[in-house]
Amino acid sequence: MPFLDPLINTFEQLSLYLFDAGQRIYFPYLISSVIIAFIVYFLAKRSRSVVGFIKYLFPRKIWLASSAKQDYILLIVNKLIRGVLLTPIILTMVPIALTLTDLLEWMLGPITPVSETQWIVMSSFTILLFLFDDLSRFVLHWLLHKVPFLWEIHKVHHSAKVLTPFTIYRSHPVENYLFACRLALAQGAAVGIGFYLFGTQLSVIELAGANIFVFIFNVMGSNLRHSHIWLSWGEKFEHWFISPAQHQIHHSDNPIHFDSNLGSALAIWDRMAGTLITAKNCPRIRFGVGKDFTEHDTLVGIYWSPLKASFRKFTEIFYKNQSR
Repeated sequence: MPFLDPLINTFEQLSLYLFDAGQRIYFPYLISSVIIAFIVYFLAKRSRSVVGFIKYLFPRKIWLASSAKQDYILLIVNKLIRGVLLTPIILTMVPIALTLTDLLEWMLGPITPVSETQWIVMSSFTILLFLFDDLSRFVLHWLLHKVPFLWEIHKVHHSAKVLTPFTIYRSHPVENYLFACRLALAQGAAVGIGFYLFGTQLSVIELAGANIFVFIFNVMGSNLRHSHIWLSWGEKFEHWFISPAQHQIHHSDNPIHFDSNLGSALAIWDRMAGTLITAKNCPRIRFGVGKDFTEHDTLVGIYWSPLKASFRKFTEIFYKNQSR
């Protein structure tokens, strides 16, 4: 039956997440995170054992917490919502790329490739794509924190009281839509510029089907960003790249950490915006938006409360501007 096709496709895609290098829970990324976690465990604990490591990696109070259980459900429900409702209205990359290329030709003249050497084209376009992706993630993330009616939507992600690798999928469908459109804009801009600089024969340096820089970022313990395992990369390195510990600081319920470490891979955007905090001398942190916050304790609250709060904030801003 045709109306069941989106549902079937959604469940098929979910079943392939462990084998998709574009997903955070791709099994090599999970394995690399387990290896890194073992190194952290080995260095941090005096008494070590296989059983001890398993308990260290999978504490029941975290993996079976109500917040974590919500994340497991949200992974499936949000994917269904995207497959059935959002996909038809998400921006697509191709028209953005073609429009930008046409605009550049109109402004700067006809396409004249700066190089046709394959390794130069591949490396340049790979870097360009990665930079546009990472910068656009930072910009949207900054807006989600700084614009009051958008923060009400993003608060779903920050309402997690414990962090597991599945917390990456804890988000409101409106935020998922915004990030999907962001991806189309970032890729469209990179491809449009790439077309103008190098012609249409563009290709990316990949590993397992993912941009090599994205693959490296994920192999370097990206799944520990949403976890209880504290992994700092050191003061100097954390001025260039966001470590798992820095992202855990981003999830802190301490007001001094609010709106910090908004970057995904690169820390340079946070440095430029004045939002970077390194893990050095950081006190013990708790996760969430405050222990008294209960609006997202249920799935209904997670989906409905942000819409009401966001609409209220939006109308407040609208009427405030109207009264000026």
